[in-house]
Amino acid sequence: MTSMVPTAAHDEPSEPVLPPITMVGPDFPFPYDDFLAHPAGLGQIPATEHGTEVAVIGGGLSGIIAAYELMKMGLKPVVYEADKIGGRLRTVGFEGCDPSLTAEMGAMRFPPSSTALQYYIDLVGLETKPFPNPLAPDTPSTVVDLKGESHYAKTIDDLPPVYREVADAWNACLEEGADFSDMNRALRERDVPRIREIWAKLVEKLDNQTFYGFLCESEAFKSFRHREIFGQVGFGTGGWDTDFPNSILEILRVVYTEADDHHRGIVGGSQQLPVRLWEREPEKIVHWAPGTSLSSLHGGDPRPAVTRLHRTAGNRITVTDATGDIRTYKAAVFTAQSWMLLSKIACDDSLFPIDHWTAMERTHYMESSKLFVPVDRPFWLDKDEETGRDVMSMTLTDRMTRGTYLLDDGPDKPAVICLSYTWCDDSLKWLPLSANERLEVMLKSLGEIYPKVDIRKHIIGNPVTVSWENEPYFMGAFKANLPGHYRYQRRLFTHFMQDRLPEDKRGLFLAGDDISWTAGWAEGAVQTALNAVWGVMHQFGGTTDPTNPGPGDRYDELAPVELPED
Repeated sequence: MTSMVPTAAHDEPSEPVLPPITMVGPDFPFPYDDFLAHPAGLGQIPATEHGTEVAVIGGGLSGIIAAYELMKMGLKPVVYEADKIGGRLRTVGFEGCDPSLTAEMGAMRFPPSSTALQYYIDLVGLETKPFPNPLAPDTPSTVVDLKGESHYAKTIDDLPPVYREVADAWNACLEEGADFSDMNRALRERDVPRIREIWAKLVEKLDNQTFYGFLCESEAFKSFRHREIFGQVGFGTGGWDTDFPNSILEILRVVYTEADDHHRGIVGGSQQLPVRLWEREPEKIVHWAPGTSLSSLHGGDPRPAVTRLHRTAGNRITVTDATGDIRTYKAAVFTAQSWMLLSKIACDDSLFPIDHWTAMERTHYMESSKLFVPVDRPFWLDKDEETGRDVMSMTLTDRMTRGTYLLDDGPDKPAVICLSYTWCDDSLKWLPLSANERLEVMLKSLGEIYPKVDIRKHIIGNPVTVSWENEPYFMGAFKANLPGHYRYQRRLFTHFMQDRLPEDKRGLFLAGDDISWTAGWAEGAVQTALNAVWGVMHQFGGTTDPTNPGPGDRYDELAPVELPED
């Protein structure tokens, strides 16, 4: 485990080597990676439907994957995108600086357990490299600065004993309250009956419990000091106290699947993934001529933002875009954040059953902000003459910056610092400030931790920043369920199984990471895209190959736990 506070141990020398974990998760343990890798493909539709247009609303990762796979089946996806291809896979440069210097404004680190995501990363030929999380093996050093006291470390054993106590408390808490080792093993072995047995009990027991309440109920975390340190330092990527009000089920999905461990970044930026898929010409494609791509089907650019969605005669989905163009489709896939259906897009109530509207209205999004600056070189690797330590380190702190990440491509090249990455209340503190105002506050905070280091003299360009809650087509960074929200999440995730819906509520499919059980992770965007592809294929009378059943074919076997409504 490379985290600041390791999750429950499965590293005893006597333990047998288990299969690698995947981010399938306990709610719907369908093997998306095997489904993608199977030579039979994802399915086929009747030749009579070839060339039929299908609307795909949102050009983020989920939308582009859905469009790409539907195109391969012989349908004609029509992608609508309000801004740029990529969504929250947003990679930007720095004005006037070398184009190789980039900042990941959204997703920037991906766990190996994201196996369906990795399929597409490999498909388009992207490379990954270790991401410098706290105390990760490839992170030169880490500084933990709490209550004005700093500790320099290369491993957790370099920190004061209280940090090991907190790590042990978290391990014990997971074992006692959430059957960690049993679930982790079942997920590795893809033991579906065991996964469902464990998870059914936990969902019923913990749906109403917060992350913080889960800690407080553990004897291992009876110390407030330990809970406070855990909130500020956390596990994997760092402090998780901004998640304390959220459902503990959300956190368990992360730790069971090691989603917060062993992260890697995409060389050159994550936005390349959807952009390359947009431009890719699949070798195996039905109906369309060789050399066809999503880009070529669209003349190079997607349709603009959607302004209205409504149902018309024949149970069609009618889409109006920002130019006033109106088009009608037999099926549509909606992959933008669900709140857009409540605000930016005029919608008929008839688009969804009322309980699905309720689920979207109850969706809880996390705020998030980042600020990056380009610097002349990775000066943080310079050694302090007195101590011999790195002059600056990956930093976790209770000061305004919270998390600072140091990103470089070699000692003699320009580099990038993510001066601050924050969530929720910590993000809202930055919201009224301009990029330069944010920079000044951040430099002040880091100057108190590193009084000998003049960060400013190394900055070679203007900062770039984002507050996702202020982005008009997002209004938040990612979803995180609150206690009691399991039923809402289940409604949204299972929406692709439309045979269970009234006939007049079919044809519009939800996808995106906020529809998944793993919101905030690109893997969830991939999985729900594949669910929607299956749903559209099924609606058009298509089928999967018997040797490669899809998520809908195995739904009754794998369906998420259903809690009573009364």
